[in-house]
Amino acid sequence: MGSRTKQRQQQQQPVELCGHAKLTPAVLVEQEEDEEDEEENGTDDSSGSSSSSSAEPACVPTFDVPYFRYIDEEDEGKAEDEHEEEDEEEEEDEEEEGSSSCSRSLSSLEEDWLGDASSVPCRYGSAWGAVGTPYRVLAHLLTHLRLDHEPSNPASTDSEMLLHDFLLTYLVFMSTSDLCQALLRHYSSKRSMVCEDMEEALLRKRKVLHIVSRWSALYTDFLRDNDYITLFTKSLHRCVLDDLYNYPSLEGELRKLRRLLSIQHRTVDKYSPHQKSKALHKQLGVEESWPQHKPSPLADREVLYCIYVCEDSYISVKAKSSVRAEQLLSVLAQRLDCPVEDIVLAAVTHSGEKLLLQPQDSVFSDCVLSVGRLQVYRKDLSTVMSPLRDAGQHQQRTAHLLGLNAWDVAVTLTGFDWSLFECLREPELICFTCSRDACVGHRGALERMLQHCNEVQLWVMTELLLCSAHCKRVQLLKKFIKVAAHCKAQRNMSSFFAIVLGLNTAAISRLTQTWEKVPWKFRKVFSELESLTDPSFNHKAYRTTFKQMKTPKLPFLPLLLKDITFVREGNKTFLDNMPNFDKLHMIAESARLIKDCQLDPTGDRRRHKDNPDMTCITHLHLISSQETLFHLSHRLEPRP
Repeated sequence: MGSRTKQRQQQQQPVELCGHAKLTPAVLVEQEEDEEDEEENGTDDSSGSSSSSSAEPACVPTFDVPYFRYIDEEDEGKAEDEHEEEDEEEEEDEEEEGSSSCSRSLSSLEEDWLGDASSVPCRYGSAWGAVGTPYRVLAHLLTHLRLDHEPSNPASTDSEMLLHDFLLTYLVFMSTSDLCQALLRHYSSKRSMVCEDMEEALLRKRKVLHIVSRWSALYTDFLRDNDYITLFTKSLHRCVLDDLYNYPSLEGELRKLRRLLSIQHRTVDKYSPHQKSKALHKQLGVEESWPQHKPSPLADREVLYCIYVCEDSYISVKAKSSVRAEQLLSVLAQRLDCPVEDIVLAAVTHSGEKLLLQPQDSVFSDCVLSVGRLQVYRKDLSTVMSPLRDAGQHQQRTAHLLGLNAWDVAVTLTGFDWSLFECLREPELICFTCSRDACVGHRGALERMLQHCNEVQLWVMTELLLCSAHCKRVQLLKKFIKVAAHCKAQRNMSSFFAIVLGLNTAAISRLTQTWEKVPWKFRKVFSELESLTDPSFNHKAYRTTFKQMKTPKLPFLPLLLKDITFVREGNKTFLDNMPNFDKLHMIAESARLIKDCQLDPTGDRRRHKDNPDMTCITHLHLISSQETLFHLSHRLEPRP
């Protein structure tokens, strides 16, 4: 034990002689090993260990940072055993090498520490060989990350793709808190004391800050108003302030961190970073001390409000989450063709209680989050309309819809879909399908897209089943076939699928008398359109057609979510105690389709302009009950 103590003193002497008193990285493991050795060898060697601890610099703090848990439950016990064996092997190697280990480079140490990379997926070559814990996966990423991005250099391009895949899909195999702790641990790694020179330590710190910068750029809206991410950013900011004296070139990265803090609507504490650095590191190191996530404010977000006009029928209205009750009432009055003074807006609780809203009430914050639904009533609290009555209103709706140009209807649907789709970001798909992190729940744009796709399908069914006149119902059927064809021509596969699937539902397809009156030419067109929705050979017809379309284009999102789900469920997250990065690359490729579809290199996509005649398209009035829709279908054409 005495020889080992002398060797460790020799390892720590160069740190004290360098004179970098303000560089205070965290000693995360070595002190724990000393304490374990003292317990095993008894009191005979206590004097030697005490002399070793006294030789350490007094300015270096120690933080109790726990080991990261292994996320995959099936491989958890196996991973922990292998980690303990690797730590024992590292301790034996350090005893044999002695003071000569100080001259080893960071890259050579990580190669020994992380193991052989020969069995990793061939897509990334030797870039992935780390054991599947957050700290070690990130360590190997730092080893192969390049800061000099050159598009003409294949190695640089692979490095950027590697980093993008990791940041986009890290939620599959680690939590956001794990990533924050691993980043902070690597920035203040104890290896910088014994194995790195100043240039290597600076390069490692710059790589960590580069990852944080790319992460914040990719998850811009996701990292706002998140308490533990803000705490991590503040702590990292103080660490950079600590290192700024020894590494002046970190000033640019410090400015980026300050901009990130300003985006998060927080301010950096005015106290000295040297006074609080240890406490914050310690707080970040203990998982139980992370603050609970608080929902982010939704004041500037758009919401699709479902405002019921009766028990099973509602009008969909897109508005800001800060909308007032009087603003919604004016839209509803125009859509229902009634005076705004004759209607009121109420919040109906799950128990059936009606809470009338005042004109200045904030609808989203005051009602939607705590009650069942919003419903519009007359002044005497009677129902505004019923889908099984009010035949006169239904005839007026049908006549107005038949008078609209089919191309203009498709343009309006496409413009509405684009207003939702352009707000969609790649991480939303990962959070929706793969996230184990309850703190990351920003899926608003994706949920609005899925909701509108379902509403278009229900709207097609509603308009056809509320039309009691046989001849007008045939004309409506022809109109919807033309609108679907125009949506395909405008590269809007979302509304195209919604209309075709709406016409293929059982409540519509059973109307044989109506379909028989449709001209053969329209039935042939519909058969061709229907073939694109054929699920045979994994939707080969749709995939081939969509691939040939130029950008910008709107995909059918439910199929994209299905692809990501199948990749996630059909492939193991860990293979041989390593992350399955082929799986993560496939998930990232599917999510990147969103960004590719949003590209508009020619700028020929025209912005949608509000048309007063298209109110029935932008504010869809539909029946949400399948039972009511089937009842209407059987009333139109009873069973023989």
